[in-house]
Amino acid sequence: MKKHGYEEGRLNLPFVGISTFAKRPICTDWNELKADCAILGAPFDFGTQFRAGARFGPRAIREASTLFSFGHAGAYDHEDDVTYLPGDVEIVDMGDADIIHTDTIKSHANIEYGVRKILEAGALPVVLGGDHSVNIPCINAFSEQEPFHLVQLDAHLDFVDERHGVRFGHGNPMRRAAEKDYVTGLSQFGIRNVSSTAREGYEDARARGSDIRSVRQFRQLGPQAMAERVPEGARVYVTIDIDGFDPSIAPGTGTPSHGGFLYYEVLEFLQQLTSRNMVVGIDLVEVAPDYDPTGSTSTLAAQVLLNFLGFIFHNKAR
Repeated sequence: MKKHGYEEGRLNLPFVGISTFAKRPICTDWNELKADCAILGAPFDFGTQFRAGARFGPRAIREASTLFSFGHAGAYDHEDDVTYLPGDVEIVDMGDADIIHTDTIKSHANIEYGVRKILEAGALPVVLGGDHSVNIPCINAFSEQEPFHLVQLDAHLDFVDERHGVRFGHGNPMRRAAEKDYVTGLSQFGIRNVSSTAREGYEDARARGSDIRSVRQFRQLGPQAMAERVPEGARVYVTIDIDGFDPSIAPGTGTPSHGGFLYYEVLEFLQQLTSRNMVVGIDLVEVAPDYDPTGSTSTLAAQVLLNFLGFIFHNKAR
């Protein structure tokens, strides 16, 4: 007897089969991409200044995401009384951009190419890092798109201009983004304590219109008020550094910083953001699974992304 469609076809449990993102279909021919959302891995970590290992982030996030893919028609949230990501939301996994060892410029170019193919197909790009420098080619790929506001959740400002000739490391992406005429502004939330950016970087960021808030300042206002600081109705690109979360729940990262976000703070902020703004791109970076033998960091990354995508497509359908 069939019960609510659960017994149709294979059971296909999370530990069975190929670990694509949420066990969604694979698209290896990027010229034939047809989807609402496309997942691209960017396993690049040559931009790190401390502990490497984020090159294994995309693989770990994909494996963790299978936990949330039992084959049911969407994910029912009893608090919201909404079934998120129903069967008519088409998500595909494109695999990874090709990474050329020791060659940042070529590796970044390959990531940019992948994001451009997603945008050409009219799909929402979701990039799995990799270190935060992969945001640079992601933002470059939007050069032919309409302007957008950049929202960053992170422990570090990442606004270094150049240090010993380095302009494309994981301390530079927000500075590179601010230089783009199609990036209309930055909201940099979660920034705290000892940072990778000197005082002049903060002053420069604020002079360019950046709204910088720490986790403590975020908590004083709450997720809804913080979402309201982002220009309402603006197209937004969201970049999430996993070290924006507290290392008590996300130890698997190269540069952990205590005093970070907890899960529901970020989730509620993203839900509020998607009710006010159109999300045009996402990257989630700096998951370095070897520093977290429990796998909870990768699970957190996958859970945040799948809930975020649920909010996005639910609001599009309204």
